[in-house]
Amino acid sequence: MPQYLTVGHLLRQLLELDPNLPVRLAVNPDFPFAHFVGAKVVVRDGKAYIADDGQEDYLSVGARDALTWA
Repeated sequence: MPQYLTVGHLLRQLLELDPNLPVRLAVNPDFPFAHFVGAKVVVRDGKAYIADDGQEDYLSVGARDALTWA
């Protein structure tokens, strides 16, 4: 996976998933929480921004392990 994710890279990964699967942002390996993804995408200065929409809970152990954040 490239360090600088593009819309194309993200779309290719998401197309392989169940479209009904909830999406969360995994944030900060030192304080691992799952965050809701904001519904609005804003394009400014040649970049697409997706805001977080609040914190859900601690990131699950399985997700931390998969991200190698254990």
